[in-house]
Parts: sequence; structure tokens; C-alpha cells
Amino acid sequence: MRPVLLGLFAIVLTACVDRSVNPVVPEALEVGSPYTVFVASSRAKEADGTYGFRRSDSLSLLELTVSIPPEHQPGNLNFSYANPDPERQFALAGQKEFATQRDFNTRLAQRMRSFDAANREVVIFVHGYNTTQVETAFRAAQMAHDVEIPGQIMMYSWPSRGRAYGYAYDLDSMLFARDGLESFVKQVKAAGAKRIILVAHSMGSALTMEMLRQVELKNPGWANRTFEGVILISPDLDIDLFREQMDEITNVPQPFAILVSEKDKALGFSSRLRGTADSERLGNISSIQKIADLPVEVIDTTEFSEDAESSHFVAATSPSLLAMFKATRPLSQALEPESIGVEALIPAGLRNSPGATSVRLSAPLSGDER
Repeated sequence: MRPVLLGLFAIVLTACVDRSVNPVVPEALEVGSPYTVFVASSRAKEADGTYGFRRSDSLSLLELTVSIPPEHQPGNLNFSYANPDPERQFALAGQKEFATQRDFNTRLAQRMRSFDAANREVVIFVHGYNTTQVETAFRAAQMAHDVEIPGQIMMYSWPSRGRAYGYAYDLDSMLFARDGLESFVKQVKAAGAKRIILVAHSMGSALTMEMLRQVELKNPGWANRTFEGVILISPDLDIDLFREQMDEITNVPQPFAILVSEKDKALGFSSRLRGTADSERLGNISSIQKIADLPVEVIDTTEFSEDAESSHFVAATSPSLLAMFKATRPLSQALEPESIGVEALIPAGLRNSPGATSVRLSAPLSGDER
């Protein structure tokens, strides 16, 4: 009984925390390292300047400066909702909202010129359920920093309720946010980004697939012309629905990678919410047979769950897996046009030609196909 009571007590305490409040602390950069994250948000701006869970028909475009603490260890995301300690915690050190799309384009072009020509790519991160805007910025900065991605990290912030009990609200918000994500991607492309990589987590994968499907119905081949690659991390997505969405995409972008883990506890909970505890979500699929005819690559990260802080986000919280991604991305490889982007995150020996394959990643840097 005691563990149950402790769990309920923890939920009550979490519910009492206002997770939308994250003060801007410029002085954090006196000890932390700055990391720039560009944001498109379909959240409504509140009177206090924060972006909460209410929905907005128009996008807000922002530039956030995240302070990464000097003691940061790969895979760890330590932060506070009030009075952050910059020596140990991530902090929001700056927030600028662009008045116009043109202002955003000008700033993005300036930022891209700061990278050498081979690294002028954009990674757009789409978050999942139960997430606030600043939390997403911290996660995007943490992942990009730990892997040392080339180019610029961006994020699409859709109006998640930011509460554990907000799953149904988040499902509606995810569908509401499809047009905003489509608009943002097109804006980034129009701003001059030559290579765009789309990375989505959990329910954000459902949003990503819905967006891809709706654009492909209007403009076949758009996804392949727009993206250098797509990665779905722990997708909270029905397998039959995923198949239907993929059927509408002409020329699926390559690589199209799906990172899964059979030990994903959150996706087990998601199945139970739907009354399908004996079934699987795409992110914890145990067999490739259900999607074997699709041009995707399933990357099994199950073995990295043990050292990950989150079984639902192994790709961002496992120090071993992050080290693998980082180690298998030499600059010489990134200089080759056909290798630029998400494909460079997948060890060369584990890449496969289009046509669904399954790879189990295991430490050290090796893999056994199954």
C-alpha cells in the first residue's frame, strides 16, 4: 500500500506545480553555455508573456537562449520551474519574439551563415504529450548539444496541456496543430534552409504523420522534396493508422527511421487507455512483420533502456546511446551530400536500403539484425 500512496502523493505534488512558469534568467550565462533554439508555437500567448496550453490560430515565432550548466552530463535534463541554479540546471536565459515572418527569416539566414556550408541544415523537433514550451526547449537543446548535431535546432511547440491528466486534451491539440506544423516547415524552407530533418517524439510522431499525410494529399511528393530524413522516436501511434498514413506519402523521405523500445512503459499505459492492453503502439512494436512492406528502418533501442532516465525517451536520455550517435558522425561523413542529416545518426554498418528492416542496437558499437 505504501508505494501506491507515495505514487499518489507524487502526482498531487506535480499537479500543484505551475509548469508554464519558467523565468528568464540572463545571468545564467555567466556560468552556463548558451544554446540557441528557434521556436514556432501554436500556443496562445498569455498576459504574463508565457505560452501555455491554450490554442492559437496564428504562429508565434521566437528565439530562445538556453543556458546549459557546466556540470551537465549527456542524457540528463535537470531544471527547476523557479529559481534555477545555473551551475547544475538548465535555465531560460533569453526569449525574443519576432514581430514578422520577415524578421524571423532574416535572423535565421544570419544564423545559418554562421555555420560552414556543409552544416547548414535545420533539425525541427516536435515534442510529445504532457510537455510545456520551455521544457521542450530544454529537451531540444539537451539533445542537440549531447549529439553535437550540425546546423540549427528548431522546435514546433503545439498546445499540450502539460498535465498528466491532459491526454484527451492533447489528442485534440495534436490534431489542431497540423496546419501550424505544415506552415512552419514551409516557412523554414522559404527562409532558405536547404536541408530539413524532422524529428518527432511520442504523440508528436502522430502529429508529424498527420501533417505529412495532409500535405501529400494536396501536393504528392512534397515530403520527399522537403525533408532529408524523418525520425520518429517512441511514436505513440496506432500501427494500422501509421500504415494508412504511409500509404498516402509519395516517395517516402529517406532515411525514415523509427526508434522503438519494447520496455517503453508510457506506451503500455497508452494502450491501456485505449482498452487495448494486449496490443502494441508503433513505438514498442515487438515484430517488424506488421510494417515489413514499408520503406522504413526500425531501430530497436531496448537494450539501452537500462541506463536511460526515461524508458519513453531512450534516444535522448541514454548516455550510451547518445555516445554512439555522437561517435558515428565524423565530420568527413557529414561533408558527403548523400550522408548529411539524420542518416549520419545511424551507424554506417547498421544502415539498410529502403524496405522495412529491423536493427537492434547494442553496446558496444555493434548491431545484430533480426
